[in-house]
Amino acid sequence: MGYAQYDIVRNGQTITAGYAVPTTCEEPDCATDIDRGLAHLCGEMPGGDEHGCGGYFCGEHLYGFDPSRCKRCLDTTEGVR
Repeated sequence: MGYAQYDIVRNGQTITAGYAVPTTCEEPDCATDIDRGLAHLCGEMPGGDEHGCGGYFCGEHLYGFDPSRCKRCLDTTEGVR
């Protein structure tokens, strides 16, 4: 299976994800063009996990590394390891 385009279930909805799927940052009021690839993912798993919400964010709204998190998830998981 490649990661260019695939379907995932997130918050009960099926969405198309992958680095070939264009979208915009999911941070409110941000219109930065990104893709739904792993480089823009909050957490470790598409669809969300205990490390993040599974949303897709631009570099300005994604923090940390391995895994990267959006601001809301960073605030709720800070210090959890």
